[in-house]
Amino acid sequence: QVQLVESGGGLVQSGGSLRLSCAASGRTFSVYAMGWFRQAPGKEREFVARINWSGGSTYYADSVKGRFTCSRDNAKNTVYLRIDSLKPEDTAVYYCVAYNSAQGLSAPGYWGQGTQVTVSS
Repeated sequence: QVQLVESGGGLVQSGGSLRLSCAASGRTFSVYAMGWFRQAPGKEREFVARINWSGGSTYYADSVKGRFTCSRDNAKNTVYLRIDSLKPEDTAVYYCVAYNSAQGLSAPGYWGQGTQVTVSS
């Protein structure tokens, strides 16, 4: 079992920046990648970013490339998502996810509770 706890969300103005954090605990040995999804009001939950835990290679959705940066701190078992040049369209609940070896990238094995990001214009 893996537990994921997000933090760092909040209300920010358009054009600003913030950094989301996700701390993983439990049986994290089974995790080989982590990432982020988001769900805006009335929209489907969508993939945002992914990072390989060991090597640090990243993959981003086309819609967020250039503004979103995913990183990790191995010592703290924590993954981050830095969002720059925030837009009202970024308003959503952001979910941290962890991928395990059994399921691969077909679906995340674990989900956090989510953290709300609201961007005002």
